[in-house]
Amino acid sequence: MNKLTIITPDDWHLHLRDSPFMEAVVADTARQFGRAIIMPNLSPPVRSCADAMAYRQRILAALPAQSHFTPLMTLYLTDNTSVEDIQAAGESEFIHGAKLYPAGATTNSAAGVTDLAKLDRVFEAMQEHRLVLQVHGEATAPEVDIFDREKVFIEQSLCRIRKDFPELRIVFEHITTLDAVEYVRAGDGFLAATITPHHLLINRNAIFQGGIRPHHYCLPVAKRERHRQALLDAASAGEARFFAGTDSAPHSKDAKEAACGCAGIYSAHTAVELYAEAFELAGDFSNFEKFMSCNGADFYGLPQNSGTLSLARNEWLVPDSLPYPDSSLVPFRAGETLHWKVVDGE
Repeated sequence: MNKLTIITPDDWHLHLRDSPFMEAVVADTARQFGRAIIMPNLSPPVRSCADAMAYRQRILAALPAQSHFTPLMTLYLTDNTSVEDIQAAGESEFIHGAKLYPAGATTNSAAGVTDLAKLDRVFEAMQEHRLVLQVHGEATAPEVDIFDREKVFIEQSLCRIRKDFPELRIVFEHITTLDAVEYVRAGDGFLAATITPHHLLINRNAIFQGGIRPHHYCLPVAKRERHRQALLDAASAGEARFFAGTDSAPHSKDAKEAACGCAGIYSAHTAVELYAEAFELAGDFSNFEKFMSCNGADFYGLPQNSGTLSLARNEWLVPDSLPYPDSSLVPFRAGETLHWKVVDGE
């Protein structure tokens, strides 16, 4: 197969940051995707409908001329999120979910939730208003091993949320383990998961090959090879409740290559090509369109995009770096050869 044409895909988990950084990255996503779920972990976070609407306007203003990209907004849940916040979000045509960050789990999560029991009324309101709960699924207690945080979160938190709120639609974001794959498979139609391109392509060895590789460091961290293979099997099998979410997270080269480097991988520059690389590893493109373009829209209750995107088999070199305010940005697979290239979209 030398060419792929699919319905215009969507990114169901994306970090755009804010001005002046957003302007450096938003075009990469808009070039490939019709829509994206925009993460709310700015500083300060996007906590209210007013915050989300203002952020949406900044994104739209930063898009290239003639772009048809649509940002899908979310709220950032805190210990103090109110039922009224959720009701207002549920009545908005632009807000499609609310993000649960356990406090301290990842970038800009200090304002996240310290005790899930504080959100029971919020979860009940989300269930009523059919807002999607997007979950960063990691237990953050210091005694939990970093490679076990996803599994422990399932056992200690996610099972309880789903039991108490059985019709709350939940997306288990950027899953990284066989445990998460099996949990989602065993679930019902109210539970789905996103999978990133980097977790499909690397295991935890990549962080340490030839020394510390900070541009392969993200949260949740990459796991063992058997977990990567389980993710690849889930993505390529065409199962309806797994879909693309890049978790593309830009940080400057200086912030990554530091004594305490930031967590996050910038994949938006080559996102669709990276997913194609992963499906080629799986040896089967028959469900590529489902994973990229259909499953997520169906779960969120949105129409699939009307346009198409084409990729051609074409070897090309990923740039070593990209422009970024006051520094540079190192994309995932920088300096490496990819075998698929986006060639057109309509």
